[in-house]
Amino acid sequence: MYDPTVARLTYRALLGRRRALILGALPLLLIVISVVVRALTGADDQTASDLLGGLALATMVPIIGVIAGTGAIGPEIDDGSVVYLLSKPVKRPTIIFTKLIVAIAVTMVFSAVPTLVAGFILNGNSQQIAVAYTVAALVASIAYAALFLLLGTVSRHAVVFGLVYALVWEALFGSLVAGARTLSVQQWSLAVAHKVGNGELVTSDVGLPTATVLLVAVTVLATWYAGQKLRSLTLAGEE
Repeated sequence: MYDPTVARLTYRALLGRRRALILGALPLLLIVISVVVRALTGADDQTASDLLGGLALATMVPIIGVIAGTGAIGPEIDDGSVVYLLSKPVKRPTIIFTKLIVAIAVTMVFSAVPTLVAGFILNGNSQQIAVAYTVAALVASIAYAALFLLLGTVSRHAVVFGLVYALVWEALFGSLVAGARTLSVQQWSLAVAHKVGNGELVTSDVGLPTATVLLVAVTVLATWYAGQKLRSLTLAGEE
């Protein structure tokens, strides 16, 4: 199910100079802001939770997911180079699964690692806040990568739609509108993080069993459907 050649090509595409600079911008911003906040306010658990929840989990992680998920396959479909990949004796589900693994890995590195660093800067991991939000970022990275990889296979405007979802649904509605929170990857990942953190600063509107089922379902279904779309694209090309 995993092809090293496909993985290498995908890593090369995602970590090219231009895209790597974009991927690194938000994590760097998060760490800089964390240093400034710590210098101005000192170690404060509530401030740490607010910053990690509002900037890291609600904004940075989904945006990184958009860049990694759509970038893993979208550009190849847009410029037609995916035909070269599809001409190789590699099963379509293997292509999708391999690209998903790469997108997950890139999203985790560029979101979870800086979240952990920022958390330790802000309050030294008091009440396990840094670790809890890092776990949330790791869990969310999997679902976001699958969702945005799917988006990259079905739309030529995947980045635009992905950013709208990330900034409007997750960062705005997922944080502020009660009814939308149940359908928010952010809230599902917070349900997992809640079990890790000490105290009541890391909370979710979704119970852990529900969140777990939804995370698994979204990841599996998005990956499966992306494989089906890629297969139909192949059939269209052959016809």
